Amino acid sequence: MLPTFVRATPDGREKGDFLALDLGGTNFRVLHVRVVEEMQKLLKMDSKICAIPQEIMLGTGEQVCVSVGRCTIGIASDGLASRDILLLSRTSDSCGGPGAVHANQGCQVQGVSSDTLVRLASGLDVRCDYDIGSVAMVNDTVGTMMSCGYRDQSCEIGMIIGTGTNACYMEEIKNVKRVEGEDGRMCINTEWGGFGDDGSLKDIQTEFDLVVDRDSLNPGVHVFEKMISGMYLGEIARLVLVKLARDKLLFGGDLSVALLTQDSFETRFISEIEEENTGLQKAQEILSKLDLPAGPVDCQIVRLVCDSLSTRSAQLCATALATIANRIRVNRGLDHLSTTVGVDGTVYKKHPNFSEKLQETVRILAPKCDITFLVSDDGSGKGAAMVTAVAQRLAMQSRILEDIDGEEDEEN
Repeated sequence: MLPTFVRATPDGREKGDFLALDLGGTNFRVLHVRVVEEMQKLLKMDSKICAIPQEIMLGTGEQVCVSVGRCTIGIASDGLASRDILLLSRTSDSCGGPGAVHANQGCQVQGVSSDTLVRLASGLDVRCDYDIGSVAMVNDTVGTMMSCGYRDQSCEIGMIIGTGTNACYMEEIKNVKRVEGEDGRMCINTEWGGFGDDGSLKDIQTEFDLVVDRDSLNPGVHVFEKMISGMYLGEIARLVLVKLARDKLLFGGDLSVALLTQDSFETRFISEIEEENTGLQKAQEILSKLDLPAGPVDCQIVRLVCDSLSTRSAQLCATALATIANRIRVNRGLDHLSTTVGVDGTVYKKHPNFSEKLQETVRILAPKCDITFLVSDDGSGKGAAMVTAVAQRLAMQSRILEDIDGEEDEEN
């Protein structure tokens, strides 16, 4: 678990113009986000996507800064009058490593740190007619919580269930060992995808989970994520189907080259096959494209496999989420907790009943917690902007209090 130094969620008084920078594996997205206090709205005014060559994404932080700066200045010139700009950068928490910021799979930028981001801000300040107010580096999970927190101020948990998975929540500062103080709260990035890296999940890992982990780019790392997220669910399903076919329980014992090819069974197939009205027909189409002789019974078995895997994924996520909710309730000494979870990710949003499975399990495991789920609208962009909007509001409030104290001292 990592403290994020985000000490507050939105309260509706945030306002201003911000640039949100969203670094992906091959693209860089710049958004101009306007927060309007009077309208209680967070507006995405404009956005621009810039391709970044692979050699730059595998290069140095300085090279990335140059490429980022050109794209950022372009959108600032197109959409803004001269005013203060608060610049922020979001990096995904799907992978990481010492001395590097990994923005997504396939991206490894060496030498990127908070200092590099400050140099980026300074360079932009020199190159254009806008003042760069501050820089914040935010992951997509925190961004999801913050973007949903502006719409629902009881939102204190962020959760991603997509290509990867993670969660964050607001912890009591007195429980954060790396930070001094007793009062207030701080957002904790749980990095729960790494749960089980110490071997604690061995009892529930199947033979298929072990193969997926062994054949992955990072064996032994992000074990929990490999049992849950969209990057791996399709491959787990493929391995199960191969096993059933070899045991002559599926496809009459026949196998195809396609089915024996790693990652040939995509995670999106699971969602399509589990659709209530069209799922079996879709299963027939998918299996035919994989050169498999699938009859009606085969399609039903494949659907059962998909349902079992998505249910397991939802229940594992729900177990972790219920643990967080129960922790918040106990830490605050509450008999009952009402809170909101901001959610993003393709698995949660696109699977026909994943959210229902997850929410049902959470209700069972956290009966004293009333949890509302709110789907994020661009947490990596708008949420990143909101982190800085909140920081700006808190800074302004602090300055106002200092001015009041100064006036009282003068009167005395």
